[in-house]
Amino acid sequence: EAGIRGDVADEDNVGERLDRFLTSQIPDLSRSQIQRLIQSGHVTHSRYKKVKANNDIRDGDVIGVEMPEAQPIAAQPEDLPLEILFNDADVVVVNKPAGMVVHPAAGNPSGTLVNALLHHLSGLSGIGGAARPGIVHRLDRDTSGLLVVAKSDLAHRKLATAIERRHVKRVYAALVWGHLRKSPVDIDAPLARNPKDRKKMTVAQGGRHAVTHATLVARFAHADLLRVRLGTGRTHQIRVHLAHVGCPIVGDREYTFGGSRRVTPSARVEAERLGELAPRQLLHAASLSFAHPVTGAPLTLTSEWPQDLRPALAEAAGDANLLAQLKPLQYLGFFASDE
Repeated sequence: EAGIRGDVADEDNVGERLDRFLTSQIPDLSRSQIQRLIQSGHVTHSRYKKVKANNDIRDGDVIGVEMPEAQPIAAQPEDLPLEILFNDADVVVVNKPAGMVVHPAAGNPSGTLVNALLHHLSGLSGIGGAARPGIVHRLDRDTSGLLVVAKSDLAHRKLATAIERRHVKRVYAALVWGHLRKSPVDIDAPLARNPKDRKKMTVAQGGRHAVTHATLVARFAHADLLRVRLGTGRTHQIRVHLAHVGCPIVGDREYTFGGSRRVTPSARVEAERLGELAPRQLLHAASLSFAHPVTGAPLTLTSEWPQDLRPALAEAAGDANLLAQLKPLQYLGFFASDE
């Protein structure tokens, strides 16, 4: 157990939230990791029997932090196809296919990315727990693309901290209905669970801070191809934020709010044809940049527009040549510049 005494705090710390204070004292752990330690009873506070993340810090406080052993991996290996783009002793970067859930949960006990990783790799960090070994960030089931996974506990802690501090750059390609009013645009709108449907998110005052950066790559008749960069990483963030500014993602069955029906009636047939060609939300994690958590070496990986979404992209662009392009995103200039 590591004891942190209140007299370590300077004037700037007095009155600070407990989770913020501990994050500053234990830089290897992210704030979300600290909050989980508090919730699981691994943090003690001399003035509180029931410790909470928002407890305040005062001079003279004594705080104990017990670092639990990494939980054993319980998910079972499964021989599922997996595209690995980078792999060493500490991290692995994979190209997640659409339709694959990242980790086992209620209703999805198998067939997940974690099950595939356990088959293809010799070890994963146990910090994420029995169901989430190595997982430091996620993609929605029907969002394809790049995802970094931790193989060592050290890499897990450092990657989680890097994501928390916005040092991991995650860039997505998105085909959206309509046109951005300006580009680039910063969408700063808090997100919370939808009170009418807890499986969905919504923009709501008092929700968690969320920021998305969107830039126009190509403008088509009824849709825009955007480069979208995460400022924060909330559940369904990109999908909800783009819908919030009037440009929902083509093929998104939960947040499209009208889809092709939003288009001018004279062009409705063309728009409906585009909607019919969308097998899922046209959102793809196309670029991932970060410093290696152990060596510090800069890593940048890219992933091209997936095959199942190419007919819809070609239809939106009115360019059948896109179907023959091996690298449609590169062809459209998606990787030519970056923010």
